Amino acid sequence: MATDRKPKALVLLNMGGPDSLEAVRPFLYNLFSDRDLIQLPLGRLLQKPFARMIAFFRSRQVRRNYQEIGGKSPLLEWTQRQAAGIAERLGEEWRPYVVMRYWQPRAEQVLRQLAAEGIEEAVVVSMYPHYTGATTGSSVKDFSRTAERVHPDLRYRVIEEWYDWPGYLDALANRVREGLDNYHELMRHDVQILFSAHALPQKFIDRGDPYLEHVLETAKGVMARVGDEYQWHVGFQSRSGPVEWMEPDTVEVIDTLAAEGHKALLMVPIS
Repeated sequence: MATDRKPKALVLLNMGGPDSLEAVRPFLYNLFSDRDLIQLPLGRLLQKPFARMIAFFRSRQVRRNYQEIGGKSPLLEWTQRQAAGIAERLGEEWRPYVVMRYWQPRAEQVLRQLAAEGIEEAVVVSMYPHYTGATTGSSVKDFSRTAERVHPDLRYRVIEEWYDWPGYLDALANRVREGLDNYHELMRHDVQILFSAHALPQKFIDRGDPYLEHVLETAKGVMARVGDEYQWHVGFQSRSGPVEWMEPDTVEVIDTLAAEGHKALLMVPIS
């Protein structure tokens, strides 16, 4: 049935990733230039020179990594599919859009498209379930600043976190159950469940960032659904650089479990 209601935008915010091997170095430069995400030493003035240097030295290995998975990041395609699926469920007046923080499509490109299409209302959703200023905070700040400049008439609401949304917890719990089903029933209750989240420098948490609390609440919510008869743990991965990071490290948790004699492990990436 046709409708004369004005179109609305569903905008999903995500990190982004290189869409070709040639895009790896500029993508890394954009990422390391963001002081909300990575606070390099010697202050704001030297952030971009340091970012350029780091991107140069790291790009070769990162290119090899992307080459092994087809020469590009799959994140844009998956986020576009999610946006289209959600918009379809919301109703025919909703149109799906994706904004990436460190590669295309960037906020300015999408906001200019919204303005050109006459869209004046939007719901903006961070695709990071757990809030931290380093990811959601940076993406929302970038979108808001750009909207003020490019499409000041846009009215929008932002969903910044959904770490405790029942649908999310149900989906994760289902995946955990599927993983447990791969083990023989005689050893299933001996499986150690390890939730692994991306680490942040500890100083973010010390300043009051809620990321750690959100990650722990997600793990608790999932295990409340799976059952309290299982042992579970939380670790933090992808630490790099000479700063104090959130603990415990995921690899250290695995080593500890192995040293304790555990033989079965189920990894659950959550952030």
